[in-house]
Amino acid sequence: MKTNFSLENRKRPLIISGPCSAETEQQTLDTCIQLAATGLVDVLRAGIWKPRTRPGTFEGIGLVGLSWMARAKEQTGLPFGVEVANAKHVESALEFGADLVWLGARTTGNPFSVQEVADALRGSNVTVLVKNPMNPDLELWAGAVARLANVGIPMAHIGLIHRGFSYFGHSEYRNAPMWHLAIEMRNRFPEMKMICDPSHICGNRTHLLEVSQKAADLRFDGLIVESHICPDKAWSDASQQLTPPDFEKMIRSINWRADSTDNPEFVKALSDLRDQIDQIDSEVFDLLSRRMKVAEKIGEVKKENNVAILQGGRWSSIVEKVTSQAPKLGLSEEFLKTVLEAIHIESINRQNEVMNKYE
Repeated sequence: MKTNFSLENRKRPLIISGPCSAETEQQTLDTCIQLAATGLVDVLRAGIWKPRTRPGTFEGIGLVGLSWMARAKEQTGLPFGVEVANAKHVESALEFGADLVWLGARTTGNPFSVQEVADALRGSNVTVLVKNPMNPDLELWAGAVARLANVGIPMAHIGLIHRGFSYFGHSEYRNAPMWHLAIEMRNRFPEMKMICDPSHICGNRTHLLEVSQKAADLRFDGLIVESHICPDKAWSDASQQLTPPDFEKMIRSINWRADSTDNPEFVKALSDLRDQIDQIDSEVFDLLSRRMKVAEKIGEVKKENNVAILQGGRWSSIVEKVTSQAPKLGLSEEFLKTVLEAIHIESINRQNEVMNKYE
């Protein structure tokens, strides 16, 4: 199948939008036509097959939805994309003229499914996007990219979607962004486009703009945003979809800042501030090194007295003491807990080496 859509030389931002699910022909076409009219959408999207966590919920309209998307493409002149999870999905998507397909989070997490999709895509020139797996595992994400490349899909035809990661515990997001993992993935594949999926990160409309702006500030290449003509009546993920007018308002509110500037004042100011950061970092890590040496001495004392490494009450008091200073320090409790956890793990490892070292 030939397609005119490509990620190569695509200007930032790339905007993909459409309903979470194609439900009816009217709903699908009306949504796509209204989105196209904004002049902000590069690719239309709709869910055709919906991999749901539990059976008994709406699992997609199936093949007929592809005919609706083909009609939307014809009427708007915009390319369209769909999620695929197996070889049959790929064959059907290509048959109906899909310009772009993507692997969902559940598929990316299953190497068998990724390989099946990759084999089905062999020889096509369709653009393929790969969502991060549900769990925070960069090797699975990178492995999916490698499987696609291994069947001959050019790296320039492969892109990445960051949709957040499953998270145990309370969070304001449906899927924790864990931005550092997306940044690390981008460092591994700097030539690839990476777009953000704020709809699935948020799971609601409240934080969509905030997350989208964060993605823009982190130099993501675009967004994939779910839109529906009547979100509250949507058959899937109603709370995270925007009406086309609200979608347009949000997209126009995002500030896609320049990557850099030649302004000499900016260059000098940034250089001076980065010098300060480097100096502070040097001091911070010097202090951490000294702290670990003290932890090793504590390990020696515990070994001499046959005392266990973990002292739960002591660590709890440290966490409580440090996090209580969060407002004064101007740092979030979440950040302080993350740093303390890393320090704690390294301290335990150092003590373990000392206490289990045999002469």
